[in-house]
Amino acid sequence: MEFESLDDFLSHSQNRVEQYLNTAIKQRRASGVLSQAMAYSAVQGGKRVRAALVYGGARACGVDHACLDPLAAAVEAMHAYSLIHDDLPAMDDDALRRGQPSCHIAFDEATAILAGDALQALAFELVADGQGPHLNATQCLAMVSCLANAAGANGMVAGQMLDMAAEKDAVSLAQLETLHRLKTGALIVASVELGALAQAEVDDLQVQKLRDYAQAIGLAFQVQDDILDIESDTQTLGKAQGSDLLNDKSTYPALLGMTQAKQRLTELHQQATEALSDFGPVAAPLVWLADFIVSRQH
Repeated sequence: MEFESLDDFLSHSQNRVEQYLNTAIKQRRASGVLSQAMAYSAVQGGKRVRAALVYGGARACGVDHACLDPLAAAVEAMHAYSLIHDDLPAMDDDALRRGQPSCHIAFDEATAILAGDALQALAFELVADGQGPHLNATQCLAMVSCLANAAGANGMVAGQMLDMAAEKDAVSLAQLETLHRLKTGALIVASVELGALAQAEVDDLQVQKLRDYAQAIGLAFQVQDDILDIESDTQTLGKAQGSDLLNDKSTYPALLGMTQAKQRLTELHQQATEALSDFGPVAAPLVWLADFIVSRQH
């Protein structure tokens, strides 16, 4: 299928992943409240950038079939779990997410914790069960390893720990970038890599180029987040504007100043697009996503 624009590609990706994810949650036969909390956080709202990166990474490597849907759903389930836990009072203590009450506000803390746990487990289940006519057991094992590495002590969890520590002590630019490469960037890289691994004959150079691309947009995503926390508003963001300043968090504008933060954003965008130069027109959706990440307003 050919796409004319980012909106066209994102809409297609959103429809595919949300339909699959909604069905997957319903099929798990969880208790009513738990299932509601899972769907509340995972299915309602969100730009589905990570799912789109799965589809885009696969497309750049010559793959586009139904086996991608559980992979896209898995990264969105993992992302939803991380947001639920990040918003908890013991973590970032945020009452608003995507313009609506955070999971622990809409339900309660215990339900939110369990919904996050269930979504994380669902993510691994979806990848592990992906073996079929288009994915072999070796591919599925590599995908489980990729997702686990991104989610755990080498990725998102480590990043969240560093983020909490950074609330108490000032950090350097290098430390800040390490934090964000782990907390935000790790799952973004894994999303693109999962798509690439759907191609059984993908070569190491292709995978590395896609990782380079994803690492650049992962940092760019956070730089733009920091800029928007200052320049945007709560209604547009769908979460509390100015919370970084209020909590005295280390951010790119705080460390570099706004002008240099925006310059860093431009540099990261250039790195991302250069990493895709050898893929040709099939990587157009990934280029569009890089453009979107550095120019988004929420």
